[in-house]
Amino acid sequence: MTYYALPHRKRWILLLGASYYFYMCWKPEYIILIIISTLVDYFAAIGMSHSEHGRKKIFLGISLVSNLGILFGFKYFNFFSESLREVFHSFNLLYNVPHFDLLLPVGISFYTFQTLSYSIDVYKGQQEPERHLGIFALYVSFFPQLVAGPIERPSHLIPQFHQEKKFNYGDAVEGMRIMLWGFFKKCVVADRLAVYVDAVYNNPDHHNGLTLAVATLFFSIQIYCDFSGYSNIAIGSARVMGVDLMRNFRRPYFAQSISEFWRRWHISLSTWFRDYLYIPLGGNRVNTKRRYFNIFTVFLVSGLWHGANWTFVVWGALHGFYLMMGMLLHSPRERFKSWLRIEESLWKQHLLIPCRILFNLIIVCYAWIFFRANTLSDAWLISSKIFTEFSGPLYIGTFVAFANGILAITLLFLAESNQEYFRYKYSPFKSEQYLIRSISYVSVIILILLLGVFDGGQFIYFQF
Repeated sequence: MTYYALPHRKRWILLLGASYYFYMCWKPEYIILIIISTLVDYFAAIGMSHSEHGRKKIFLGISLVSNLGILFGFKYFNFFSESLREVFHSFNLLYNVPHFDLLLPVGISFYTFQTLSYSIDVYKGQQEPERHLGIFALYVSFFPQLVAGPIERPSHLIPQFHQEKKFNYGDAVEGMRIMLWGFFKKCVVADRLAVYVDAVYNNPDHHNGLTLAVATLFFSIQIYCDFSGYSNIAIGSARVMGVDLMRNFRRPYFAQSISEFWRRWHISLSTWFRDYLYIPLGGNRVNTKRRYFNIFTVFLVSGLWHGANWTFVVWGALHGFYLMMGMLLHSPRERFKSWLRIEESLWKQHLLIPCRILFNLIIVCYAWIFFRANTLSDAWLISSKIFTEFSGPLYIGTFVAFANGILAITLLFLAESNQEYFRYKYSPFKSEQYLIRSISYVSVIILILLLGVFDGGQFIYFQF
């Protein structure tokens, strides 16, 4: 309520102070990195607004080099250095570059991309430079989405900080409902599944293919609930303050293709790569071979964005390969559908949809093996065991925890599969009956308290 009690012109001070305090709770001295990015991009944007085309490139270069330099230094230097060390050692060559023991700044990839989008948009003339330093600093560090997104665009977020917000009961209730759903996904589903997933993936030598396959399926649900749960909490808390953040997930596991999956999964990142990397590389306006190159490059970079480890690079490469294969097989697939006369048969269309969803889920889950595995050797071991050692007893760990995990997944599936329908029609959370609304909220809170894991650690995407 302090936010709404303050005059509109002073609210940015409260939000900026809260954002900086929120970030400093992780490692106080790293706040200097955000301040450097903020000041560099603020003055670079103003410089671009007063310059001709040639000098604008210089200011854009300053922004890109400073931001990407900080990101590379803290996140990728040791990764590339160690990779070069292995290459040099394989040829018996001396490599004396030291390893720097640096703690990765939380959320550095998120706020770096957010500031880069501002600089690039100003350079292209798609965004006017923000003259209010405090408002721009708030755009860079807005605490609900600072450490794990959604990655907001300046044209969407900055104007909202200039608009006077009055308390809206509907927005407050909707925001808290979204937050409640986020806490359910994180505490009840993600953190409960993490107990089983960690036990299996940290000891792949001791488990058979069946157990590893179940752990992989559990991880696919864990990471979705962990990340989308944070997005819900961020979107909900911003909504309470009258700020609208973009939707970051749209039931991705109901996608019927990899391209559709990436239109539903981590939407703010996939659209960022589309607008700032894929399209500048030529996008769809080039020949087929160059288009494949563009797609594969984007997904390699996307994998590397997620983490400084070859496992993430392989994960990104797999998705790039999936997408290219989908494009290559598009014509044969359409001819096959025409031969079966699927378009003329309603029951065949309805049968084909769940088959597509299931196949897409399988290949997405396979790629998650490389995302979750601690090393590439572990990933290859897990992959080979799933295909060659599938028989044997299923490891369930603590039976009660395993059963609760299954229950949580079931509740999640029922809620997710009906979410769009209930949102606009018969949602008990939006019932006109106060008693029904109250029972609905209390029921979710009770489920969180009964089934939630409250020492499950930080959100997975904080490390990115």
